[in-house]
Amino acid sequence: MNTSLQDWLKFGWLKEHKTSRQEIGELFAVADRDLAASNTPGLHNDWRFNIAYNAALQLASAALAAAGYQAERSNHHYRVIESLGLTVGVDATTIKKFDIFRKKRNISDYERAGGISDLEADEMRQLAERLRLEVDIWIRRNYPQFAR
Repeated sequence: MNTSLQDWLKFGWLKEHKTSRQEIGELFAVADRDLAASNTPGLHNDWRFNIAYNAALQLASAALAAAGYQAERSNHHYRVIESLGLTVGVDATTIKKFDIFRKKRNISDYERAGGISDLEADEMRQLAERLRLEVDIWIRRNYPQFAR
């Protein structure tokens, strides 16, 4: 089924949101801080992963906000991640990987320590770095009034 952000609004998965250049800038600032922090030498893989995950989530939230929406609280992270296909046009494989990482993050945050490998932490950071570039370009092209 081909859906749109307007469909998601009708389904109750999103709410309309009026953003600003300042809000988008602040979301990018959090993402940039977290990208830098996720590369801290000696930091446990669980933390590296979680910090990079947060960076990626903030970038996805920035894209959704630029498009005029916020995810509702129910399934918030899932919706923000899935929205990347409807905003920036992120491919399904990347979205699926990001969602797998969302589930791993939940386990490492709430159930079990030490479950994140060095490779997974690196992959999450790489995904966040790529999103940083893609979301920035997308906002500049489609919503220049919010570009930093």
